[in-house]
Amino acid sequence: MLTALLFYSAHLRQQEKTTLFERTVLQVTAPFQMVVDAVWDTVSGGWNRYLWLMETERRNEQLLKENRRLHGELASLQEVRLANERLRRLLDFRDQTALPAMPAQVIAEDATSWFRTVVINKGHQAGVHDGMPVVVAEGAVGRVIRSSAHESRVLLVTDASSAIASLVQRNRTRGVCRGRGDSLTMDFALRQEDIEVGDQIVTSGTGGVFPKGLVLGTVTRVTREEYGLFQTVDVAPSVDFSRLEEVLVLLKDGR
Repeated sequence: MLTALLFYSAHLRQQEKTTLFERTVLQVTAPFQMVVDAVWDTVSGGWNRYLWLMETERRNEQLLKENRRLHGELASLQEVRLANERLRRLLDFRDQTALPAMPAQVIAEDATSWFRTVVINKGHQAGVHDGMPVVVAEGAVGRVIRSSAHESRVLLVTDASSAIASLVQRNRTRGVCRGRGDSLTMDFALRQEDIEVGDQIVTSGTGGVFPKGLVLGTVTRVTREEYGLFQTVDVAPSVDFSRLEEVLVLLKDGR
């Protein structure tokens, strides 16, 4: 067949008409050429698809890596944005207070159910001492009870051993707010005083620790017994203690 094709090619240019032999060669070799073309198209098409799939897989891997990198950068930028918003609120609050304040970061919290304390990353080398109040823009957080060179432990206002002189902002009714683990209660509020659900409770400034006017929480329930001198007032803290990250330590005497 190869000889016939060579012979046909050699005489093709010298003849004006196709001979019987050439027609026979074309007729015999045509099916073979069709089979060869079909096989070649199939093989080359499969190879091209294989190469295309390999390239597509490589590009998909690159895109997945790029997507993960961009997601990581986006999460980091989101965290920076949220941190900036919290710090901006703290700085605005500090500008409104008369006392100098030092920003600090919460680095640990008490894991037990007996105490409500957190640890901040500032100690007496930075000017933080026992008894100093700790606040955020939303209100009072607690007071420093232990300080080392670089860290301090803060007793939260919701701890059972915490007691803060307070008053109802609307009508100046006085009492003492005590911690109840996750909430507060206002004790020693006289029974005849008008206290309603939704009233805001603030520090009275007479306890010697917290300055006057810091928000403690909002009244959620008022119970007046038929007898007795005082009424029971439940207060929801204004601070979300489960999300404490940055705080302000209010310094005393300019220290």
